[in-house]
Amino acid sequence: MAVSTTEAAAGREIPVLAGVPVVGSLFDLKADALGTYLRAQREHGDVVRVSVGPPGLRAELYCVFSAEGAQQVLAAQSANFRKDNPFYQEIRESFGNGLLTSQDEDYLRQRRLVQPLFTKRRVDGYAGAVAAETASVIKAWEEAADGVVDLSEEMMHLALRAVARILFGTDVEATVDVVDRCFPVITDYVLRRGYSPVNIPRAWPSPGNRRAAAAMDELYGVCDEIISGRRGGADAEAEEGEAEEGEAKDLLGLLAAAKSSDDGEFDASELRDQVLIFLLAGHETTATSLAFTLHLLARHPEQQRRAREEITRVLGDRTPEAADLDRLPYLSQVLKEAMRLYPAAPVIGRNAVAATEIGEHTIPAGANVILAPWVTHRHPDYWPDPDRFDPERFTPEAEAGRPRYAWFPFGGGPRACIGQHFSMLESVIALAMILRAYEFEAVDTDIPVSAGITLVTQGPTRCRVRSLEG
Repeated sequence: MAVSTTEAAAGREIPVLAGVPVVGSLFDLKADALGTYLRAQREHGDVVRVSVGPPGLRAELYCVFSAEGAQQVLAAQSANFRKDNPFYQEIRESFGNGLLTSQDEDYLRQRRLVQPLFTKRRVDGYAGAVAAETASVIKAWEEAADGVVDLSEEMMHLALRAVARILFGTDVEATVDVVDRCFPVITDYVLRRGYSPVNIPRAWPSPGNRRAAAAMDELYGVCDEIISGRRGGADAEAEEGEAEEGEAKDLLGLLAAAKSSDDGEFDASELRDQVLIFLLAGHETTATSLAFTLHLLARHPEQQRRAREEITRVLGDRTPEAADLDRLPYLSQVLKEAMRLYPAAPVIGRNAVAATEIGEHTIPAGANVILAPWVTHRHPDYWPDPDRFDPERFTPEAEAGRPRYAWFPFGGGPRACIGQHFSMLESVIALAMILRAYEFEAVDTDIPVSAGITLVTQGPTRCRVRSLEG
């Protein structure tokens, strides 16, 4: 509940993570943000304040690590916590005001227009596109040197091609190379500016600004070119309506046709914003989940064997389809456990617009609030032996015995990821096909990671693959 200033002062003092004089925990967060947040919870509990930067430029981060606290911030009292922090502003300025970054009436209007395009029936229609792109990866691995592949690179390639194919249909080739080249430049730029206490204006002709502007111009240009070619067909798409709900049309065409009497339709710039956000959120997150699921199985041969037995029993030699998502429960458990240990969005930021009581503490109005799935997913109150890989944590009985927000890789509440069913569908189909075709053995066993816009590996994620076909 929201509380007054007097009530806020009456709450228990929030413990502060020890830092160094002058700059607090600045260097710790730069060196290892995820480890620093984990240490804060282990040393001080579920609500911790972290001071970052020198006086005059200092940021105070209010970290909330409990499942119950995450539920308050994302769901029960989500109106008190907005996407108003500098990090989201940098994403907004680089990737547009789409579903991930928009707020208030902009967000509600966008969500109402987009929601019909993400029904289960509609999303299930994309299973064939995912299977086709996965089959291409499987075939390409036949030529892998020494049978070794870097899972991070390969799954990023797979997920990007899959989401581009679903977004753009036959225009996929025109976008994949541009996204591959431009996204790293733009995301690095967003991260530098989002975490810096002071930034020069974007319009100044510094080398960093110029590189980012060139990448954004190229990325925006290819999206605008494809969009302009689609606008003429939007009315025809709209007239098809419910009768073809289950068919797999490319998402851009559906977005261009989306309209209602209350919300109108997307103009060209709004379409581009949605496309850019879907590209950003739709390929890096799924790629992370796929790469770490396969890498964990490569390090745990018994679980790999059990998953493959289920896949073989259920699918035989046929191509998986949407209905198989429910027929592969153990594979889904494996995926969920990988997403627990390696959540693609390891840190979530909000700005408190009203003082709010969480547990025995009060988060003040104006506070920068940090949720960390990376930490909550390792919280010993919910996860015994939290660093151990154990898919049995996600049996229906085990899930029913935990708080709802002990596991929240897709966020939650009114801003929960609209594409979570698509992500699960894509991941299970890809994993089923890959594990049926190849056996995995880890080459790199320790994979350092860091928090970017999504979870980022700091080195290769190599596995040796052995073909099981033929």
